Amino acid sequence: MSNSTPGKTTAIVSYITIIGCLIAITMNIEPKNAFARFHIRQAFGIHVLFHALAILITYTGLAYLFIPIYIFYLIIWVYGFLQVLSETTKPLPLLGKYFQQWFKFIL
Repeated sequence: MSNSTPGKTTAIVSYITIIGCLIAITMNIEPKNAFARFHIRQAFGIHVLFHALAILITYTGLAYLFIPIYIFYLIIWVYGFLQVLSETTKPLPLLGKYFQQWFKFIL
């Protein structure tokens, strides 16, 4: 596995569940890497969005929406993960720009 882009390993770890994202945040403390930070924010947004929608669906009783939400989650997760593997920093469709703004606390 070639790791030509600095921070690529940290970025990959960030897409592995919300726990992986938290681990990636600590991995990127020193030295800071812009590529990793970009993907940590994207992955954190994906995971937080999925969990927020799951909680919302659970409490509203709209259980039939679980499958479409899960499919949406998988599609944007795969898209983000493929961006890491191709070593690009293209934001996710629709929400990627917002994730970069909302999660500026992730340095």
